[in-house]
Formats: sequence, structure tokens, C-alpha cells
Amino acid sequence: MSAEHHREHAGAGARTVAARRRRLRADRARQLADLLRHQILTGAFAEGVLPYEEAIGRDYGATRNTVRQALGLLSAEGLVERVPGVGTVVACEKYRHGLDRLQGLAETLHEHGQVSNEVRTVGPVRAPAPVAARLGLPEHSEVLYIERLRRLGGLPLSLDLTYLPLDIGVELLDADLEHTDVFRLLESVTGQPLGRAEITLEAVNADAHSAAVLQAPRGAAVLMLERLTHLADGRPVDLEFIRFRGDRITMSGLLHRAT
Repeated sequence: MSAEHHREHAGAGARTVAARRRRLRADRARQLADLLRHQILTGAFAEGVLPYEEAIGRDYGATRNTVRQALGLLSAEGLVERVPGVGTVVACEKYRHGLDRLQGLAETLHEHGQVSNEVRTVGPVRAPAPVAARLGLPEHSEVLYIERLRRLGGLPLSLDLTYLPLDIGVELLDADLEHTDVFRLLESVTGQPLGRAEITLEAVNADAHSAAVLQAPRGAAVLMLERLTHLADGRPVDLEFIRFRGDRITMSGLLHRAT
């Protein structure tokens, strides 16, 4: 091997080692960010101020560069921000939405403040074929469609699109949809409790309309919860597509392994 080829080979090897080190640092930063995120969301920093970088590094066995990278990741999420003279502070609050109980939003988040509903649209529409099928209705049936912007503490939290069988939904046309969860209204109208719900949760990019209504950046990630709720007798009565602002909500649940 010529001296020139040897130098090129050595240079390529050094670049490979450097790239591997950068990947390792990035991996460690993500791992630390995950741990700190959990601490933040569970209220471990009661005063809203994170420990100094040196203390975080000592507690988690991380280098100062790794700590700074991790805090940078959390800052990019909007979860923390650097304040001169203070340090790293919690920049926003995420509300815990439980997935192990069938409750309306106001019931779920009652400890965090008042949930208000802005009813943007309500009225009968012809059900799209997938909606009619999910609700067990004949094709081309009419359903009640409700679109609501839901706020917590005055801040936009979710955009809810709801489809209800018209024989039940018509009873909700004169109901107080601005101050009452649809779940409570359904139980009152039908005279029976809700039974179960099938849910799908995924991250989607906010379309222009959703972003504008939620006052979120266009294309920002939102949590989409699709939920089909049944009465206790098994009848499907409520199909919802709920877009949550991902920077204001976190989903949680308690799962048991089947035996």
C-alpha cells in the first residue's frame, strides 16, 4: 500500500470513528432526554426549574455535552427553555389523559381546570360509507355531525369530529354541547351507561385547517385519537376523530399482562 493510500485509509478510519462517537453521544442524549421528559411530566421538578447541568450529569452519569444535547432536544420540543440567570425551566404543562377508563375530556381533566367547548358545526349529514359501517347503519343513512374546539384553561387542546346515529343525535340538537361532555348526554338520552370503546392512537401532521383552529404550526405533529364507543348493550353510538395538540397532552394507562 502506498503512503498516499495509507493516509487515505487512515483518514477514512478516523472519520468513521468520529461518526461513531457522534452517534453514541446522540444516542445517550436521546436516552437522557427521555428520562428527563418523564421527570418533567410527572412533576418531579416542583418549582419548574431543572437542576444545573453539572447536577444532572452527576445524577445520570452523563457528560456535560450529553446533558446539553439532551436539554437541547427538550427545548426543541417546547418542553423547556433556557432563562438567563435562572437556568433551564419547564416551558409548558402537559396534561395526562388516561387510556384505562372510558371518560369524556372534562371528566378526565377536571383536576386541571375547566374544559370549554366551542361548537363550530352541528347538524345532520349523510354518513360517509366508512362512518355508516362503523356505526352499524344502512348505507347513505343520516347521522348527526358535531365539530368542537375544546379548550383547557382557555388554551386550544383538541379538535373533535363526532358522528352519532341520528335517532340518538337528534336529541342532542337542543342540548348544552358547550358545557357538557357528549358521553354524559348520550347516557342521559339513551337511559343506559356506555359500555366499551375501541381506540386507535397515532401521530399525524396537522393539516392547514386543524393547525389554524388549534393555533398550532402548520404541519406540527398532533395526536389523533380515533374512538368508537358502544352503549352497555353493545350498540355503537359515537364515532370520534380527536386531534390533540401534542405539546399539551400525554396519554397514559395501566396495562396488565394476560395470564
